[in-house]
Amino acid sequence: MRYSEDHKAQTRQRIVEEAARRFRRDGVSATSVQTLMKALDLTHGGFYAHFKSKDELVEEALRHCAIELDAVTPVSLAGDQPLESLIRRYLSKTHRAEPAKGCVFPTISAELGQRGQASPVTDEAVNQRLAQISAHIDSSQDAALVLSAMVGALLLSRSVVDPQVSDRLLDETRASLLRLINAELPET
Repeated sequence: MRYSEDHKAQTRQRIVEEAARRFRRDGVSATSVQTLMKALDLTHGGFYAHFKSKDELVEEALRHCAIELDAVTPVSLAGDQPLESLIRRYLSKTHRAEPAKGCVFPTISAELGQRGQASPVTDEAVNQRLAQISAHIDSSQDAALVLSAMVGALLLSRSVVDPQVSDRLLDETRASLLRLINAELPET
C-alpha cells in the first residue's frame, strides 16, 4: 500500500518532533534511531525513507528546536521588561524540570562540541538569541554573558542531586543577571 505525500510529510514531522523532544531530554547519543522509531510505532528501516542519516535528523530536529525556542522562553514577552522576564522564566524550576520541552542549548551544546560536529543551525539559533538579548541590554558582551550564564546555570542545576544546590544555582545566577541588567530584585 502506497501512502500519500501528505502522509509521508506528516510522518517525517512526527519523527522530527519526537527526536527534538528526546534530544533535549536524553541527548543525541542516547537517542537511537531504533528507539525513536519504536516510540512512534514505526520501523527502523522506515527511518531511511525520510532521512539519509541520523546526522540529517539531528539538523532537522535542531531547526525545530530553534523555532520552538521563542515559545519556550520568549524575549518578546509583553510588558516593559522582556529581558527580565526571559531571565526569570529561563532560570525557573519549571524550565529545569522539563528538559524535553525546554531550551535545547543545555542538552545538545556540549554533545555537539564533543562530537566535533558543531552545527550551523546552532550558530543561527545562538546568534538569533544573542541579537534578541542585545536589543534589551547595553553591551553585546553582556548579551553573551547573559546567554552563557543562563545556559550554564540551567545545565548545572539539572546535573546535581541535591535540590538545595540546584535551586541555589538557579537563584543566584538569576539574581546576578537581574543585577547586571538593573532589574528590580524581589524583597527577601
